[in-house]
Amino acid sequence: MTAGKKILLSVILLLLALGATAQKKTKTQLQKEKQQNLEKIKEVEKILDETSVRKKSSLGELNALNQRIRVQENLIQSIKSEISLLDKDIADNNGFILALEEDLKKLREEYAAMLFAAQKANNSATRLTFLFSAESFDQLMMRLQYMRQYSERRKIQVEAIQQVQTELGVQVKQIESKRSEKNELLSQQVKENNSLVNLKAKQNTLVKSLEKQEKILKKDLEDTKKALVVLDKRINEIIKEEMERAARESKAATSAASVALSNSFEENKAKFPWPATGFVSQKFGKQNHPVLKGIIIQNDGINIQTKENEKVKSIFEGEVRYIAVIPPFGNSVIINHGEYFSVYSGLKEVYVKKGQRVNTNQEIGQVLSNADGISELRFQLRKNTTALDPQQWLRN
Repeated sequence: MTAGKKILLSVILLLLALGATAQKKTKTQLQKEKQQNLEKIKEVEKILDETSVRKKSSLGELNALNQRIRVQENLIQSIKSEISLLDKDIADNNGFILALEEDLKKLREEYAAMLFAAQKANNSATRLTFLFSAESFDQLMMRLQYMRQYSERRKIQVEAIQQVQTELGVQVKQIESKRSEKNELLSQQVKENNSLVNLKAKQNTLVKSLEKQEKILKKDLEDTKKALVVLDKRINEIIKEEMERAARESKAATSAASVALSNSFEENKAKFPWPATGFVSQKFGKQNHPVLKGIIIQNDGINIQTKENEKVKSIFEGEVRYIAVIPPFGNSVIINHGEYFSVYSGLKEVYVKKGQRVNTNQEIGQVLSNADGISELRFQLRKNTTALDPQQWLRN
């Protein structure tokens, strides 16, 4: 085997191994991402249907529609990324095919030169003259060995040509398969783009409809603000009472347990499970109202819009310290985790009692659906009385 052939085969094997590994990982990741987006679309569609059945043109419907559009855009981006990956693979395959064709040409030229040389020496007299013209016995043996090796090299050259031809055929089939796969993805992309256009048209119509309800929306917003003031005030009072109680009852063992629980809570930052499925309909902190211009909303937690009768779960182990009924948000459950508190508001049913120990992911209640058909959990995290952004603590 020639040195060039050895290098060629090594390069082929290395490129195939590295290419297959990288491609499999990237493609698998993209397909998983696409599947996750498709599952999210089903979930948001269900929430959207529930909110639009009870009342047309509500903020809950707009929130669900906005989330539906975001997921649709993510899905399209996943498809685009997969198409880009295929384009790169196809380009790599084309380059590989050109290299193989060039190598095949060189191998055939080398083999033709071997055949020509073999034909010139293909008679007994020539071979005998070559052998017996040796000046010593050692040189004679070396010439015999050379003739055997030359014959073997011709066989190896034929095998090399066959191997490259086989690999060339494999590459051609792969590129045909990838082109077919790309065409399917392009068709899917067109379909999803059309769906996105329809969703945005629906969004525009819904926003215009809500803008006509400005007086009603402002009144609802004022009522919600007043109720939130009562809710937040009560939550702060309860937490302060708990802090004072803990200070009065402070014992070495109790204090050590509280510190350990607080440390464990902090160590799990960004790892906590979500208290309910769905999507964040209102983020933490200050943000613009989705319809009313110039109106700023302040949120000390996040709102998770979900399905009707969705079960709400504790994000971490702890003790239920309070259960309050605060209209129009239904029941609120406050769970203590050492220095930290998790607050779950907007429950129509509660499955736990004050003083009860709960575990991570334990069901603590069922979400409330309001008159507009919106099922929304108001979730807060506090370090003592300081409000924290729950999305920084929940699993991404």
